[in-house]
Amino acid sequence: MTVSVDKWSRLAALRPARAARPAAVRAPDEADEVALVLGAVVARNRYGEHLSVRNWYSTPEFREPSAFCVEMLSRNRERGGRRAEAALADASRWLFLDTETTGLAGGTGTYAFLVGIAWWDAGGLQVEQFFLRDFSEEHSVLHEVGERIRERPVLVTFNGKTFDWPLLENRFTMTRAIGVPRLAAHLDLLHPARALWKLRLGSVRLVELERRVLDAPRLGWCRDTDLDSAMIPQVYFDYLRGGCAKALAGVVRHNQMDLRGLAALFGRIDALVTENASAEEEPCALELFGLSKFLHRRGDSARAEAACSKALGSGLPAEFHPAAQRELAEHAARRGAHEEAAALWGQLVADTHRGAQACERLAIHFERRVRDLQRALEFARLGLKKVRVERARGTGRWATPRETAQAARMERNFVRRIERLEHRIGIESAAAPLLAETAVAAGKSGRHGVR
Repeated sequence: MTVSVDKWSRLAALRPARAARPAAVRAPDEADEVALVLGAVVARNRYGEHLSVRNWYSTPEFREPSAFCVEMLSRNRERGGRRAEAALADASRWLFLDTETTGLAGGTGTYAFLVGIAWWDAGGLQVEQFFLRDFSEEHSVLHEVGERIRERPVLVTFNGKTFDWPLLENRFTMTRAIGVPRLAAHLDLLHPARALWKLRLGSVRLVELERRVLDAPRLGWCRDTDLDSAMIPQVYFDYLRGGCAKALAGVVRHNQMDLRGLAALFGRIDALVTENASAEEEPCALELFGLSKFLHRRGDSARAEAACSKALGSGLPAEFHPAAQRELAEHAARRGAHEEAAALWGQLVADTHRGAQACERLAIHFERRVRDLQRALEFARLGLKKVRVERARGTGRWATPRETAQAARMERNFVRRIERLEHRIGIESAAAPLLAETAVAAGKSGRHGVR
């Protein structure tokens, strides 16, 4: 029964979507230059008019979201009950969203003059964009956006939790007439993208991800003539001041590409998390290491450890080996493989940045588990020396205020540990002769006892 339901749910995504309750539309007048330039229609609802641009794209193709990936992306969200779970499980209720605004600072003076949304339809991506010819059309646009969100209450954005959605919430509230639509869930792909690709790319801007992760030319698009996002507010202000409307076509195209890139990015994340990547998408070692960090933060230690181990065996660059070994040591300790963890920490003792931490863990291991106080004391003294050397240099691991405070705390811990170990060793050393004398006395008593 479950297999049948899954089959029909996949087929449903290939079926043309039910049309949203659209506003009445008409062809633009010849005098409406911006509508003609954008290929838009003039839409009208009870709040007035705005421009609407609709396009369907065959790429990126629809990808059935895996339940595991959705769980990983939404694990830290506030629980929304059955409504949220049902909406997340149905990709036809997902809505990709991206806005172009009059500024990046936010606040009550910032308008979203172009709101782009997209959803899976007939195996491809349906894109709809709402454009303000002037600020008086904002109510009309917000009304249409609210209607679409009520039909598809799962938002998928890139930094949308921080910028796009709070801005729209603010604009809805300021109308005092159009209620803020209630979301079932919000999946922001910026945070998993940082975890997965920051080590490899440095920058995780959507444009960089498209070029170096998604292989945009293979998907059938490129941004060689794309408008720089920093210039978009100025282009709109120039238009409002009576400038040429032709430049707005670049803004609309930029927004379309962001929406398509967002949909493709989800597919790539899904493939990585579920280990279902194609031959062209086979992850590199740094992606696997990033994946291990992402899965660890989401609480899946077993998969995180497997990904980290695979990264080390797949040619992980040497500068990342200590960090990967540290992760593996932590995972081994969590599952109770303390000897394995100690061996990994032993390899890190000579590392510049993690040597002191390795010494601390080994001191704990030999004191509490092996009961070898002398070895524990040796590692505690070595760790204290490493911390003090690093602090004296004033560089390296303890360069930032936070790391300096951590170093000071670690130094205090080492000092207390050394004092305690020396005290215990002293007690045991003092007790050793007494124990030996007691043992000898017991032996003599046994030889001369009553027969």
